[in-house]
Amino acid sequence: MPGKFTYTFNTSTFKGTSTIQTGLFIGGKWVDPVEPAMVEWVTSAYKTSWGLKVPGTLRGRLLYKLADLLERDIDEFAALESLNVGKVYANAKEGDLRLTIDVFRYYAGWADKVHGKTIEMMLSWKFGPALATGNTIVLKPSDITPLTALRFADLVNEAGFPPGVVNIVNGYGSTVGQAMIEHPLIEKVAFTGSTLVGRKILKASSESNLKVVTLELGGKSPTIIFDDADLEQAIKWAASGIL
Repeated sequence: MPGKFTYTFNTSTFKGTSTIQTGLFIGGKWVDPVEPAMVEWVTSAYKTSWGLKVPGTLRGRLLYKLADLLERDIDEFAALESLNVGKVYANAKEGDLRLTIDVFRYYAGWADKVHGKTIEMMLSWKFGPALATGNTIVLKPSDITPLTALRFADLVNEAGFPPGVVNIVNGYGSTVGQAMIEHPLIEKVAFTGSTLVGRKILKASSESNLKVVTLELGGKSPTIIFDDADLEQAIKWAASGIL
């Protein structure tokens, strides 16, 4: 049986306990990492309980519900993200999480208005546009910072998404990630990370089923500060860019 990770927060910004499942979230359930049939669940859900089987109005309602649940638990998720990646609590809450909630609501509004058109994908939030347009998802978070993604799976179930629509798997990129980009039933890969890994994804796509690939690669918030710059302002905006 999959295990659990429990952490108790006792800070001035958040007090409470967060429990996170540590297995794989497949088909709406937590399963052991050795259990197979991940992609089969995804393709089955697309054909039977999602995709063209579900009208855009219902997809939109589920995304709105997901946004409401995240807003309800925003303090816990901000604390988790601080623990997860070392981000300042206020920035995680009022920056990342508020924007994430807004993005879900934005794409919820698009769900019944997209008819064969392309809408812009915003930043690294890939859930919104994929779910709004009827796609099923397999998310592999970083093996270093998986906590918020795993906790998010509980909200997916609570919101009422059909089993298999959203799936979250843990593991190293060299094993789990490689299996995903080589699998013949996965038709699209969106990746944020290093240029080196991006090259490997393009190569694997060309050697498998020619997956559609979207890559966001390279460094984080590069800054050039010249000799005549206002140092106080430079520090302020360099720090803001990193956050």
